[in-house]
Amino acid sequence: MQQARDIFSYRKFWAARFGIAPQLPLTRAEMERLGWDSCDVVLVTGDAYVDHPSFGMALIGRLLEAQGFRVGILAQPDWHSAEPFKEFGRPNLFFGVTGGNMDSMVNRYTSDRRIRSNDAYTPDGAADRRPDRCVLVYAQRCREAYKDVPIVLGGIEASLRRVAHYDYWSDKVRRSVLVDAKADLLVYGNGERQVVEIAHRLATGESVAELTDIRGTVFVRRTPAVDWREIDSTHIDRPGAITAAPNPYQETPAGCDSPAKEPAAVLHFTRPARGHGKTVIRLPDFDAVRDDPVLYAHASRVLHQETNPHNARALVQRHGSGDVWLNPPALPLTTREMDRVYGLPYSRLPHRHYADARIPAFEMIQHSVTIMRGCFGGCTFCSITEHEGRIIQSRSEDSIIREVEAIRDTSPAFTGVISDLGGPTANMYRLACKSREIEASCRRPSCVYPGICKNLGTDHGPLIRLYRRARQLPGIKKILIGSGLRYDLAVKSPEYVKELVTHHVGGYLKIAPEHTEPGPLSKMMKPGIGTYDRFKAMFDQYSREAGKEQYLIPYFIAAHPGTTDEDMLNLALWLKKNGFRADQVQAFLPSPMAVATAMYHSRKNPLHRITRTSETVETPRKLTQRRLHKAFLRYHDPENWPLLREALKQMGRADLIGNSKHHLIPAWQPQGMGTAKAGASPKATSFRTQHTGLPPQGRKPALRKLRKGRS
Repeated sequence: MQQARDIFSYRKFWAARFGIAPQLPLTRAEMERLGWDSCDVVLVTGDAYVDHPSFGMALIGRLLEAQGFRVGILAQPDWHSAEPFKEFGRPNLFFGVTGGNMDSMVNRYTSDRRIRSNDAYTPDGAADRRPDRCVLVYAQRCREAYKDVPIVLGGIEASLRRVAHYDYWSDKVRRSVLVDAKADLLVYGNGERQVVEIAHRLATGESVAELTDIRGTVFVRRTPAVDWREIDSTHIDRPGAITAAPNPYQETPAGCDSPAKEPAAVLHFTRPARGHGKTVIRLPDFDAVRDDPVLYAHASRVLHQETNPHNARALVQRHGSGDVWLNPPALPLTTREMDRVYGLPYSRLPHRHYADARIPAFEMIQHSVTIMRGCFGGCTFCSITEHEGRIIQSRSEDSIIREVEAIRDTSPAFTGVISDLGGPTANMYRLACKSREIEASCRRPSCVYPGICKNLGTDHGPLIRLYRRARQLPGIKKILIGSGLRYDLAVKSPEYVKELVTHHVGGYLKIAPEHTEPGPLSKMMKPGIGTYDRFKAMFDQYSREAGKEQYLIPYFIAAHPGTTDEDMLNLALWLKKNGFRADQVQAFLPSPMAVATAMYHSRKNPLHRITRTSETVETPRKLTQRRLHKAFLRYHDPENWPLLREALKQMGRADLIGNSKHHLIPAWQPQGMGTAKAGASPKATSFRTQHTGLPPQGRKPALRKLRKGRS
């Protein structure tokens, strides 16, 4: 497998002599108190500055500081003029621009395109401290402030908009954000390797125009590439019959695929036997994917096949007179590198500039620990794979324990409870392909769908040992697991489920089946509801054995591509049968670059070969249908009953209207209710599911001993 240079092996920049800053400066005055006359790098972010490794600008800032560079932070600057962007003077090397921990449009708008009333990454939750598409706005102001300073885009907003992408809020395909921002480079994915190399090469005198060979970056090429073999993307998306003898040019090795209920056809992606590193795939140009949804779905399919850093080829897409060139993804960090990145001298606190203001996102994660990155689940509505990749990157047990001890010893608000040991997924710590060779050549979008790949290691032993060691630390009263649990993996390790249920659940455990019906689940790439039932049986058994009253809280999505009205009706019936009531609902939000977003826009299924006559994906797009789907999730809300009665009659299911417990909704209507917009949530807050008869979610159930024989 390919090896990358250790990010801590570079010779430190001369400014390392200034030492470590207690917190990176937010103002010129703070910069001068540190003895600096200028900043080498200025990071511009849409979030408040919290010096914690869960906040991207803090992690990148501290990493650059460890390389010897002087870093200033412009956090949520006033974007109405260029003056605030001159706070530190002219950066010696570059501006780094990010929208923050969330895409700014996802942060500011709901799935119904309504402006949110709060912003978790802003002091006191204020909702007006960042502009729409803030990467574009910030880059423009940086250019106005200092015309000749290189601008490097990064973070999830830039990462997911690196090529032509469907934008839900404007309902059109937009150009690569690199082109619209008129920036010099775009860093996609976790950016440590790229940013460190960019900084050191600029510091040695290279121009930003020369930085065209850095993995995990995007740039605009104006002249033809020399010595590169170009392949038209339509030439590699061809089906071939399954044969007993393996095809030596097939990207997915024999034995990597799990049994699937699909037609006997696989995709063979041809590549040259030699010179793979000099091969570039040309995607349909921007004008073509803008005007033709089928070509957009095709481009999405090809792009998602080129995400494995060990076999991905470069991609190129024409935008006007230039080519947007995507180098292959950066290689994952090693455990040693992860340990050093998370061991940098973070204060783990919001910048003192904010005084006593509350930053909700910080309050949620201040006592949590990131133990891994990446996700091989491949859920089509989720963008983690597009940003962090499928390969799991894990920290060492010692590194994690040191961070738990640091929280215990330094956090002023710590009460003895660690809120999470997790990451994108709770239980993928140290899981990987059993064969490095197969991992290096695999192109499967998921290691767990339609079934768990036989080459995937599912040993939860290292995670169990970590849990046990962490909870034995002096001063640690409880360790909760707050990250989403991949329960189809968990059922492979009863010992893990027992450990989790016995020691690490605070009364409720959140999991995400997302739906109950095969149609939408197949478009989400999620396991069937039977897997949930198996996990629930284990959860209930181990809760009884531990003498604890604990409950699963399932999350579901409304209006996902592939979902019909009948699917939502069946989900509502399942919710009622199992005694669940959704307090708030989660409707599908088409985020840039996600596979499900390509389904939403094109009505085609990029999980299979795209043609003009290939499968059409039924997609709830009209606001009325999206509200109906949300109303089915909140079948118990009287405000939704008029809409549901009308829909049930049109669906021929008036038998579900009545006043007995066997009916979905009653025939009567409370006076004064049912006048609000049907399907609307009470407030724009996170989705929650309440089990019938439980105490309100603000209170935890009593964790008392159960009488013998009680179910």
